[in-house]
Amino acid sequence: MKGLQRFGPGAGLDEVVGVLERDGAVVVENLADAGTLKGLWEDLGPHLDSCDYSGDWYNGTRTRRVSSVFARTDRLTPVVTHPLYLGAARRIMQKPVHVWIGRSRTELVPTVQISGTQVIQIHKGQGRQPLHRDDALHLRRHPGPTSRVQLMLAMSDFTADNGGTMVIPGSHHWDDERAPRAEEAVPTEMEAGSALIWLGGVYHGGGGNTTDTPRTGLTIALDLGNLRQEENQYLAVPRRAVLAYPEEVRRLLGYDRCPPGLGWYEMEDPYTVLEGAGPAPGRAAPGSHR
Repeated sequence: MKGLQRFGPGAGLDEVVGVLERDGAVVVENLADAGTLKGLWEDLGPHLDSCDYSGDWYNGTRTRRVSSVFARTDRLTPVVTHPLYLGAARRIMQKPVHVWIGRSRTELVPTVQISGTQVIQIHKGQGRQPLHRDDALHLRRHPGPTSRVQLMLAMSDFTADNGGTMVIPGSHHWDDERAPRAEEAVPTEMEAGSALIWLGGVYHGGGGNTTDTPRTGLTIALDLGNLRQEENQYLAVPRRAVLAYPEEVRRLLGYDRCPPGLGWYEMEDPYTVLEGAGPAPGRAAPGSHR
């Protein structure tokens, strides 16, 4: 079966987006440099070592998971803002939508936001995870517009034997009556620092690990800004941790306003409140009456 198409970190965005829309998944080699990877292990490795296995059939009885990742490290900026990840997510999901406001035809473009984050470590003896679509969280119907673009950064090497993510290329084009079969999936094989990028409608799942070495990956999901975040980033990431990131990442974490008016605070952009410059609670902003 044909494997996933691979690109270098400097590949052209147009080509990557074209393959993502056709196949639903790509591998970007060397997406994170050695320094970033080393820092992520320093920050997140101790959390993995101290947590128990998930303990259920879906999340894995031999799998460790650490969430609230942006609260546990401040080194994710070059990962989440990589041009081939964030650029592809914006190109694919930020499609103009027109609405009528009175007699005015207005074109709106939604934002994207960080929805779910997790470090996932698959240990020896873990079987294959059931194949699933992540956009099922929002009860999306298929085929249809993409509402999620997800990344899995290899913190260790991914192989067919140690749990490399299983993917069914092209399955985002299927309707909702077609069930996935294990023999249709291909394993993601990539070196540490490389990343799998896939669309929310693609069937995928963690692979089984028959080796003596754990497989560790870090996943970040970007969803449309008008959908509820999978992981509640406002509780997961304390304000001080949010402020350790640049503005672009703070807005991706949810401190932004999605057109036409989702996420405001006192009718203002929540980013100004994050920086301490917004209106005080209970004080009506100009034009807030309806």
